[in-house]
Amino acid sequence: MNDTMVRSSFLDRYQFIKEEIWLRQARRQESLLLDSILPPQIAKPIQKSIKEKIMRPDNDYYHLGSSRARESFMSIQIHHDVSILYADVVNYTYLTTTLTVEKLVKVLHDLYARFDMAASSFKVQRIKFLGDCYYCVAGLGQPDPDHAKMAVSLGISMIANIKEVRVKRSLDIDMRIGVHSGTLFAGVIGETKLQYDVWGTDVNIASLLESTGKPGYVHVSGRTLSSLNAAEYKIFPGTEAAQRNPELQKHPMSTYLLAALPFRNSVLGDSSVRSVRNLDLKTVGSNRKSQLSQAISLSEELREEFSKMPVGGFKFRFPWSRRERDLKHEKVERDLGIFCVAFKDKSLEWDYLHHPDYIFKYSVLLSWGIGCCLIYIQYANNTDLWYTGAVIDTVAFLILTSLLIICWYKKVCWWRSRQDEHKSYSKLSCAMFHTFEKIQHSFVLRLIVYVMIILCYFMVLSLTLINCDPEEYELDIIQSKLFHYERDPFSCFHPWACTNMMALILGMSYTFARIPFALKTFIGCLEAVIFVVIVFFQFQFIFEHSETTCPFLKAEIAHSSRVCMMVMTMYAKERQSEFNTKMNYKLNLDLQKKQKSADVTNQSIIILLNNILPSHVVEVYLNSLAKHELYHENYRMVSVMFAMLTNFQLDLPSLRVLNDIITEFDRLLYAYKEYYVVEKIKVVGCTYMAACGLDYSLIENPDSTSKFGSASMSSEMEQVRSRQESTVRENDHDEVAFIMTTFALDLMRVLSVCNKAYAGKLFDQALSTSEIKIGISTGQIMAGVVGASQPHYDIWGNPVNMASRMESTGLSGHIQVTQETAQTLEEFDIQCTYRGLTFVKGRGEIPTYFVGIDKDLKFISSKSVSLVERPVTIHLTHDLDGSKDN
Repeated sequence: MNDTMVRSSFLDRYQFIKEEIWLRQARRQESLLLDSILPPQIAKPIQKSIKEKIMRPDNDYYHLGSSRARESFMSIQIHHDVSILYADVVNYTYLTTTLTVEKLVKVLHDLYARFDMAASSFKVQRIKFLGDCYYCVAGLGQPDPDHAKMAVSLGISMIANIKEVRVKRSLDIDMRIGVHSGTLFAGVIGETKLQYDVWGTDVNIASLLESTGKPGYVHVSGRTLSSLNAAEYKIFPGTEAAQRNPELQKHPMSTYLLAALPFRNSVLGDSSVRSVRNLDLKTVGSNRKSQLSQAISLSEELREEFSKMPVGGFKFRFPWSRRERDLKHEKVERDLGIFCVAFKDKSLEWDYLHHPDYIFKYSVLLSWGIGCCLIYIQYANNTDLWYTGAVIDTVAFLILTSLLIICWYKKVCWWRSRQDEHKSYSKLSCAMFHTFEKIQHSFVLRLIVYVMIILCYFMVLSLTLINCDPEEYELDIIQSKLFHYERDPFSCFHPWACTNMMALILGMSYTFARIPFALKTFIGCLEAVIFVVIVFFQFQFIFEHSETTCPFLKAEIAHSSRVCMMVMTMYAKERQSEFNTKMNYKLNLDLQKKQKSADVTNQSIIILLNNILPSHVVEVYLNSLAKHELYHENYRMVSVMFAMLTNFQLDLPSLRVLNDIITEFDRLLYAYKEYYVVEKIKVVGCTYMAACGLDYSLIENPDSTSKFGSASMSSEMEQVRSRQESTVRENDHDEVAFIMTTFALDLMRVLSVCNKAYAGKLFDQALSTSEIKIGISTGQIMAGVVGASQPHYDIWGNPVNMASRMESTGLSGHIQVTQETAQTLEEFDIQCTYRGLTFVKGRGEIPTYFVGIDKDLKFISSKSVSLVERPVTIHLTHDLDGSKDN
């Protein structure tokens, strides 16, 4: 029994230490992952909110943006004296249309890893990627008087890095960079896929400086140059495009092109990129339990933790020894009493005592064996008590045997019918099973059994003393000495037999677990006192004339010493056992808390990953990361949407409205989870980007009674069903164009409701004039995750570029689509009106279409109006959102 408890104690402590180490690692990974998404001042409240929602009892799982989460995470801060850097990869369109998805992801990962390392070196905070655009801010996290110098130095380093990548991979790419200093708003908006972003006039100026810049140079404003040491750079006049740009002319300024002096080189080479700290997320996800079950070698950390584990309650110190603080021992002293080893927390002690005693049957088996020994010793030394002894011994034996049968009957039945799992038992057997389980789980019943066994022992012990007359024994001793005849030394009882019986009873008094140690100590001491009274008072003459264990020790003292030593030995032994048992119980409680905390941390990491990546990508990404591979995927049919909110002045009141609108857009996403998942990719400024078809989850036989969160989904999804049933075609998933267009129409409806809500408020009437223009394109795209320490999911391909152009060349209140998308929508009975040949950067003049929408924001059927072409040509010399020609 002791060996079983020791091994169980070791396993409990081993598991506790493993869980503690894993939890530390998981929390570190959670911190790294969260820091890669949001700055600490914004991340901490969001992290706290995530964990609070996970731990709610009515919450089975929590997603950012779920219907249960109606709180807004908006957190906007104003930052003065910062420098904004926008960097654009020149010839990026050529990369996305010519490289394979695997090679594209490797190139982008190489570039962005270099840029991240350089940004970390110069203490510049990366904000996000926009396909080919990388923008960051210096002086954002902590005020930095050299923010302009850091931003420009990062820009020069990025140019040097891209030159290295260009030579290494034989690619025709370059870098165009713009830097401007000023004030901005920074924070997060929306409810799902939270991303840190910046807004403000100075942010737009930095973007325009980049778009009007020159490849291979850092295009800066005069304000930024005034904060630099001109002697450290080559300075050239700004570009003519910047002087002609109408948006820049609204903020008259001088611009300059900066280049590094000849001695400057890439700050971070290829070897530095390899040293990028990776997020080791292999412990996250469904494989965590299997990893915990694997054999883990005792590392130095594990051994060190084991050495700190408390193994005993006493810690003796010499008065002259140096007192060193032992936090573990101090914690033990706070939790447990010194002598009775009881929890100082009464509720914890109560829970411990009422916990089932799973070794109770072994204690009963041992007590039955001890009882048999006592009966045998009593019978062997008192043959005169035939009737009385037989009755008492029989009663004690029957009580002990009955308890033994009750406790072991279930185990014996299990041994006998181990092969038959479906064996049925009689009512008597079931009653015995229930009785044993009730005793095992009940503290009161275990206490009654414990006291009953002790009383049975004393019944047997009393038979040894009951037939002894001390006066007659003294007279027998005197007469034997007077008349010189040999007497029977055990005519009364055998003193040492009585002592040994008392020692066995004392040992058994301490054996039962889950009995208050104070009670066991009290009973042990009471038994010792009773024995001492018997030795020195009631039967003093008998014990005095018995044999002694030592010539120099009186017999009665020898008897008392054996019993007292037995009490102290059992106290010390059982105190150690009780201490370890209670420490294990406390460790198990702490382990459950740590496991719960670890599960919360685990879910938190999964939620954070779902905030970066689409939900269907998370598990695949983790597996790829565990294999040290880059995640990438090629999709044959995906519909991409860009929706831009117009008429927004980027000040705090407008940002509050923008947050409300984006939050409603995010909540609309969940109306589509019954069918195709519309995945939010990112929000850039006032532009909402989403894609459909990244996760094919269209239900083949959806319930016709399903309730839809979208106003249009319930009727328009019937078009998808009817077309699937009536048309035999290849599995090309062109429904994604219809779903994406339906989602875009719902965005317009949501915006209309928001505008009406703000129009009804006098204070916010000026904020109710926002409009939306939307562009959609469909086709083959590439997707992947770039960055390891700061993973970023993005999609690339012609549909992405064309959707952006459809939005930038579109008109407010309209959904503009490409010809291929229009033809697909026509098959779903949606009218698409030919707009004309629209000039698109990088493609020239291409036919574009407006989706037919009536004044009630419903689709116009194509049955009434056929798709016709009208010779209208529209030329836009520049993109409304500042898109660049690569």
